[in-house]
Amino acid sequence: MSDSLVEIRQLTKKYVRGKQSVEVLHGIDLDIPRGDFVALMGPSGSGKTTLLNLIGGLDTPTAGSVAVDGKRIDQYSGGDLARWRAEHVGFVFQFYNLLPVLSAQKNVELPLLLSKMGSAERAQRAKVALTLVGLADRAGHKPSELSGGQEQRVAIARALVTDPTLLVCDEPTGDLDRKTADEILGLLQVLNREHGKTIIMVTHDPKAAEYASRTVHLDKGQLVDAAPAH
Repeated sequence: MSDSLVEIRQLTKKYVRGKQSVEVLHGIDLDIPRGDFVALMGPSGSGKTTLLNLIGGLDTPTAGSVAVDGKRIDQYSGGDLARWRAEHVGFVFQFYNLLPVLSAQKNVELPLLLSKMGSAERAQRAKVALTLVGLADRAGHKPSELSGGQEQRVAIARALVTDPTLLVCDEPTGDLDRKTADEILGLLQVLNREHGKTIIMVTHDPKAAEYASRTVHLDKGQLVDAAPAH
């Protein structure tokens, strides 16, 4: 029994554009232990976001395998993959993707609408998630009444509300000033260290990567000098 939460073997991804086939990832092997906080770094076009999307089940590989918590998600059909994603992955993107007409509370509740949960339980779960990110007092505010940093906290609460196995973050501080970015990264660090969340974060910012437990570098679709997991 491995203690790796994510096991990637010989992962290859090709995209076909017209008559051209572009291989974005070339036979990657990577293990991510449970409770790890990994920063994926590399130049633009190195395959970071592609790798993140394959781990999060937003895309499927051309070849190779992706196992998360012992489940081969690369073998799932579209519907099964969507269900798995809804239950096991929390996504945080550079742009917060909050619905402007809904309060922070209702935005956080959104992923729970896919579950069989009643409205009282949904509200309670959202309240806990907002408290965790330090925004309990802003539950009734709409996105336009929040700062960028607060909006990203709401987005993180929304990612956490299903209690996901994995938190997947794509440039989560790319749209924030340094001070606010550091606050968000500090929050991710707390979620990792104190709440045991496994986090995989794509970033081009070396300062952001310092908050992670380790950094994995990608270049031209291959892993370079990936420090081993502790």
